[in-house]
Amino acid sequence: MKLKVLVDNNTFIDMYYLGEPGVSYYIEDGNDKILFDTGYSGVFMNNATKMNIDLDSVNKLVISHGHDDHTKGLKYFFNKKRNIKLIAHPDCFCYKEDATGLFIGSPLSKEELDNFCTLQLSKEPIPVSEHIIYLGEIPVLNSFETRYSIGKSIIHDEKKEDTLEDDSAVVYKSEKGLFIITGCSHSGICNIIEYAKKVCDDNRVYGVIGGFHLFDIDERLEKTIAYLKENNIPLLYPCHCVSLNAKVEMAKKLDIQEVGVGLEINL
Repeated sequence: MKLKVLVDNNTFIDMYYLGEPGVSYYIEDGNDKILFDTGYSGVFMNNATKMNIDLDSVNKLVISHGHDDHTKGLKYFFNKKRNIKLIAHPDCFCYKEDATGLFIGSPLSKEELDNFCTLQLSKEPIPVSEHIIYLGEIPVLNSFETRYSIGKSIIHDEKKEDTLEDDSAVVYKSEKGLFIITGCSHSGICNIIEYAKKVCDDNRVYGVIGGFHLFDIDERLEKTIAYLKENNIPLLYPCHCVSLNAKVEMAKKLDIQEVGVGLEINL
């Protein structure tokens, strides 16, 4: 597998790409070329061109969840019909707003996307490529990672608190263990890891990249660090929605790696 970071909040010095508060990764697994999330704008497409990545060759698109920092690039990517499969949770493209009432959902609805690509919406785990699995809806498996509301969503014509059941991730099954790729981990990064182990029937976790949604120095962060340390994960790439204070606390007990636009991981 090859993974290239197209969008992240951070950019590397001497790599002249654009960053923004969002996520987008380009992934290759065998003959499959996969786009994971599309960031907050068309920046991911500009960066891909500078990296000599042909996004017209992408045949799979996975969306981690429906927030606009992961989906707003869809309106730039789908400036034309594409012969690709889009994989996401069934609630991913529902209306979403934050606590102030500001719209923060996908710029394209499920019905609009259906005109541009083939939708495969699933709550259950499904294969993305030979070695990559989309996890679907993540169950709560750790007591310190219960779901909580982030704004509201309209699902089946009912407006309700949005606890981000649509938040998911993908996992690459490598010879050394599982490598997990997340968007924001609203489901809880440790819940995601535990569920990946169950789905793949493999307790070896080789690495994790993505947003861990950790900001405060609190009990949740402390228990997350303890969980990651206990699992002895060699490659940890917390990024996007992880605060500097949280990274500093993690770095005291874990070997974490820096992430920025242009980072390439080969497994």
